[in-house]
Amino acid sequence: MAYDAIIIGAGACGLMCAVQAGFLGKKVIVLEKNDKPGAKILISGGGRCNYTNIGATHEQFISANEHFVKSAFKQWTVEDSINFFETYGIYGAEKTLGQLFPEGKNAKDVVNVFTSLCEEMGQQILCNAEVTSINNNDGEYQVNYRINQKEKTIAAPKLVIATGGLPIPKMGATDFALKFARKHALNIVETAPALVPLTITGKDEDWFAQLSGNSVFCKVSNEEASFEENILFTHWGLSGPAILQISSYWRRGQEINIDLLPNENILQILSTERQHNGRIQLSTLLNRFYTKKFTDALGKFLPLSKTIADLTKAEMEALEQTIHYFKVKPAGDKGYDKAEVMRGGIDTNELSSKTLESKKLIGCYFGGECVDVTGWLGGYNFQWAWASGYVIAQCI
Repeated sequence: MAYDAIIIGAGACGLMCAVQAGFLGKKVIVLEKNDKPGAKILISGGGRCNYTNIGATHEQFISANEHFVKSAFKQWTVEDSINFFETYGIYGAEKTLGQLFPEGKNAKDVVNVFTSLCEEMGQQILCNAEVTSINNNDGEYQVNYRINQKEKTIAAPKLVIATGGLPIPKMGATDFALKFARKHALNIVETAPALVPLTITGKDEDWFAQLSGNSVFCKVSNEEASFEENILFTHWGLSGPAILQISSYWRRGQEINIDLLPNENILQILSTERQHNGRIQLSTLLNRFYTKKFTDALGKFLPLSKTIADLTKAEMEALEQTIHYFKVKPAGDKGYDKAEVMRGGIDTNELSSKTLESKKLIGCYFGGECVDVTGWLGGYNFQWAWASGYVIAQCI
């Protein structure tokens, strides 16, 4: 069969690209290394799949070129994502901070939208197909792959690399796209785990470990960004939405600041309380905002047994610093095994922002996570995957 394009990777970008190409009457074949398509979609959001975010703009994405995604997001908007899924029976239920989840359905239903459409339109998805080499002969891409222990070859004038990033190797993640790009002299922006838990070691390790399981609503910030969501203490450090978010902006050796009581002023609360009942202990006051276990742990820094009327100026300053300016210097992160996405990737300067075609490899397109475009937690990375898949489909 003659194909208009070969798509490598049946993740969010590759599947959207195959479907959108089918709508335009183009024939593609999708080669997927795993034994089923959409492996990472299936585990997203704990299997519920946070498939977009109603507030997605270029501002929630990290890239060496912050404007790169604008063209793709004009061509395929959040509204387009919502309408696309509604057409096929997936209606969004809005959760925290604009996140959309399938109402009454889950990640399997999202994947089924794509696999059903591909089947209807004759777009072939080959699973357990591991690409071994790619050659470009006279303007045609020849892809060699192994399936069922047999070596096979297919060719097409267009090639789409949508193999994702490095996170979650056990789900089949590889550096295929990065290796291919380097082989053809495409620049790579340094990669690192993103949306990833942070680890604490050394003298503070035991203090964090004793709080494992405690969740606190906080404002977590550094010089680049700030997020107000929950943090989760773990036996190895910190996790939870706010920590995952800030991790994308964090570099080893840097501190992060945690405001343990955002949108409040602990000294004003203290002053007001003193007027009514200055004889209560500081621990009693803090127990209004935190679990007893967490308050007790703050005893490392604060005189919990003192009455609030007896606190000295220095102790009040310590209270303010502890509650609003809690400094943490993570030792590292939990790596690609626990990361949700990869930061960095194929340099956007190597690609056309309008088509996502490589400037050096004519007819070769890169989309999704392998590109230096990293979204926040909460459906943003899916929006980029859908948009990049759509954009590429218009050109293959």
